[in-house]
Amino acid sequence: MSSDLVVGARVTIPASDLAWSAVRSSGPGGQNVNKVSSKVELRFCLATTLALDEPTKERLRALAGNRLDADGSIVMVAQASRNQLRNLRDARERLAELIRAALAPPRIRRPTRVPRGAVRARLTAKRHRAETKRERKRSGEDER
Repeated sequence: MSSDLVVGARVTIPASDLAWSAVRSSGPGGQNVNKVSSKVELRFCLATTLALDEPTKERLRALAGNRLDADGSIVMVAQASRNQLRNLRDARERLAELIRAALAPPRIRRPTRVPRGAVRARLTAKRHRAETKRERKRSGEDER
């Protein structure tokens, strides 16, 4: 299954940018774990790919986090299934989801002002609290 990875309508990652290997999985599974290489490591060479523009690559580096290795490749590991092909599909789909998230440019935050009503309510509550404390202070002086 070394075909191109279709991420969206406009983005397809060529098979030459992807490499995968099967290794022995960990965890329960009896002799299956000791004999069958069902865990899949999918590598996407982010540094050399021409399928993505530079701003998308930067967002993808930030999103990848600890999946990014020293060579500049994103490594997706899948071992949920005992089936190698299913794990490969899972790794490819998770890589596609990560790339889709990086394709969307971040929304620009427009600073807003605090509404007048909220300011008024905060100041009113503050005055009320101060008045309550002032009343306590006055009643405390009478008792001494």
